[in-house]
Amino acid sequence: MRIPALAFLLLLTPLRTPAQPRVLSHPSDRQAFLSWFTYLAEYNYFRPPSEWPIELRDCAALARFAYRESLAPHTGEWALRLGLLTPPSYASVRTSEHSPKGLFRGNSDEILHFADADTLRRRNSHFLSRDLAAARPGDLLFFHQPDQNFPFHLMIFLGPSHFEKSAARDWIVYHTGPIGSQPGEIRRLRLVELLQHPEPRWRPQVGNPRFLGVYRWNLLRTGG
Repeated sequence: MRIPALAFLLLLTPLRTPAQPRVLSHPSDRQAFLSWFTYLAEYNYFRPPSEWPIELRDCAALARFAYRESLAPHTGEWALRLGLLTPPSYASVRTSEHSPKGLFRGNSDEILHFADADTLRRRNSHFLSRDLAAARPGDLLFFHQPDQNFPFHLMIFLGPSHFEKSAARDWIVYHTGPIGSQPGEIRRLRLVELLQHPEPRWRPQVGNPRFLGVYRWNLLRTGG
């Protein structure tokens, strides 16, 4: 029997199945992820830029780095690779694994190593509220600044600091992205300071249309 050319090509084309969302179903895994995620995001603030991973060039890169490394097996070799001389004793995510295809869902349901800030918002996290009272450590604050070349921006809500003894429980960390001809920097400040930012467009308030809200990683979803 002769197979038509189109049908033959279809037989040779691998079927594409939608990527299944990764979810940390056990509470201990969710806590392990959040401990490492917030630790690694804040840790880079205290390091000189010369010691940053080369990928840390903007806000999304900081989030991707902390996300990916939070899911890695936290061995001595891993700590050495990241330059962690005295890593904390947090448990590792028990179901941690690195897919060769990546960790982030893309626009067409593919799994990728890279996702920009808007893709992290739309495809890898879910909206909680525009009320900051909903924010928990590890959540993301998203902004849309349409007058910028890269209009979507995110900040990581840390809650309490991993490195300083303080009663404050509203720390935030983020990478500015390039500033003019400069590579930008990682900044850390308190939420109460951000709410008084000299440029109102950066204030995470319900009345600010540039503030998109508080989001949470999809892998932390619970329930049905």
